[in-house]
Amino acid sequence: MANSVLILGIESSCDETAAAVVADGKRVLSSIVASQLDTHGKYGGVVPELASREHLRAIVPVVQSALEEAGLKLPDLSAIAVTEGPGLVGSLLVGITYAKALCFVHKLPLIAVNHIEGHIHAVIMEAGEGVEYPALALVVSGGHTHLFEVQEGFHYRLLGKTRDDAAGEAFDKVAKLLGFGYPGGPVIDKLAPYGNPRAVRFTPAKMKGNPLDFSFSGLKTAVLRWTEQRDLSAEIEARKDLLRRNPRPSVEEWLAVTPRETLDLLASFQQTVIDELLRRAWASAEEIGARSIIISGGVACNSGLRREASLDVPVFFPSFGLSTDNAAMIAAAAFPKFHRGQHAGFDLRANANLTLA
Repeated sequence: MANSVLILGIESSCDETAAAVVADGKRVLSSIVASQLDTHGKYGGVVPELASREHLRAIVPVVQSALEEAGLKLPDLSAIAVTEGPGLVGSLLVGITYAKALCFVHKLPLIAVNHIEGHIHAVIMEAGEGVEYPALALVVSGGHTHLFEVQEGFHYRLLGKTRDDAAGEAFDKVAKLLGFGYPGGPVIDKLAPYGNPRAVRFTPAKMKGNPLDFSFSGLKTAVLRWTEQRDLSAEIEARKDLLRRNPRPSVEEWLAVTPRETLDLLASFQQTVIDELLRRAWASAEEIGARSIIISGGVACNSGLRREASLDVPVFFPSFGLSTDNAAMIAAAAFPKFHRGQHAGFDLRANANLTLA
């Protein structure tokens, strides 16, 4: 590895403290993620103040573990990359401050990375030359639902975005409403195959202005109205009681406290989200003449989305470990910036609302 570019990535934009070492922008030497799921699960979502505190506790051992797993020490590195935004400002500050301190002490270049660009590079890192440009990138997670045109050389143009809830956020809110706990996306994905995806008809969002924009707040409200028309209090309480007894119920345990009608609702809700995502992705790909499609972010783990995302051009997903927040994608996105000499100064600040294009 003497001639390799070795970049340590640090990611702390939300509720995952992550560090990874990537060689030459494509070979993952280590990837460590400290989850805060148990901390936030009881509240039904991420509590920013608690997230910041957990990052403070985890950042040093996580970085040390990443270096040890890679068999490296800090002086062996070529640079350190860190997420500058978007995300929770308190969480971002922990990663940025620690990265700046390490770079100052060890005289290493500091590289600032956009979290959304990191998700795109999670795919590019694995697919390599398989991705042809222009590419259409759909970044879809709990905090983001964006469509980008990606040109060779990593130039981006925003084509569409959510005007309210992100897709992953809609999954979590619906799950919380129905007593499935947090995070809700994986639970809905596991239970949706047991329901009829066309049993409950939801009206697709009609967008004024940019037709490639998304909106999921109306769908979330439609689910609320559906539940209000039925007395679900007993089954919701049964699911909450199950979670109190077992924070990680099996599919069989969930099915025991979820009637067929609710399973149909979950399947229909998930199918509607998938339809909305793919309909706009296909329209965007046609508009820009995309030669490949990238789908990344936490919702890219959804089995229904992976199953239905097929078109005449190649579609690329990241591996499951690189779909959710991780630091390998941050290190990979930093690689071309390193070669361009695009280094950040020690005045780097957290940018909670950072945009990519």
